[in-house]
Amino acid sequence: MSFKKHIPNAITCLNLLCGCLAIVRALDGNISQAAYLIGLAAIFDFFDGMAARILKVSSPIGKDLDSLADMVSFGVVPGVIMFRVLQFTNDHFIFSTLPRVTPITQIHTFDHYLPYIAFLIPIFSALRLAKFNNDERQAEAFIGLPTPANSIFFCSIALLIQQTFLEYESNPRSLHDILSYDLRYDLYMNKLGHPYFLAVVILVFSLLLVAEIELFSFKFKHFKWKENEVRWIYIIWCILLISIFRFNGIPITVVSYVGFSMISNFIQKRRA
Repeated sequence: MSFKKHIPNAITCLNLLCGCLAIVRALDGNISQAAYLIGLAAIFDFFDGMAARILKVSSPIGKDLDSLADMVSFGVVPGVIMFRVLQFTNDHFIFSTLPRVTPITQIHTFDHYLPYIAFLIPIFSALRLAKFNNDERQAEAFIGLPTPANSIFFCSIALLIQQTFLEYESNPRSLHDILSYDLRYDLYMNKLGHPYFLAVVILVFSLLLVAEIELFSFKFKHFKWKENEVRWIYIIWCILLISIFRFNGIPITVVSYVGFSMISNFIQKRRA
């Protein structure tokens, strides 16, 4: 028994380790490795809770340790990653739209400070985790967007922006590939990757972290269809999205998670 109770906490510490390593890689500008490390952290975060339930060794210390690890991996890390991404996209937008002879003093001061809006993510993540630890309503469902889902959304967006830019700037391809990459480049660099658009997305998702919206959890009591319809439909939907759009589908799965939960809440209210 003494050995079993340490297994979930050890898995949680692996989550924390991934978060620490992701910060290092993000500060080095290696967004890809940072994003993959957060994906690994999310896996550890899923299995530490499962291990605690299976081994029946849940404890208040384990719950607090999980929140502390989540604060690093799913709060600080996405904030640092988006800060670095906003620095890059902001500079790219400024110097690709302004004339090359424009003096640096003519660039609006707001643009220099815009990347710091990314630190709303760790601030609201801290509020989200503090609420979670003291909200008895969240035993079976979540109130507000979970920090792992929020982190996965931003890390995937950051990774897509970086990979699109690097691929576009690499060796020439066939005409078909060039047209394909031109469309991707326009989408991720000029539209979704526009610094002002990213700033609005950061604000919206930060508010979703603390919003009074009930979202279903993945704490399966059993794996039968009954009582798990929304979970299974959502899982099938995610598999289809990723199969069709590959990595591009990951941000859509997070947005879909909020949408599926709101539809489920509406149906349950109608039935009641």
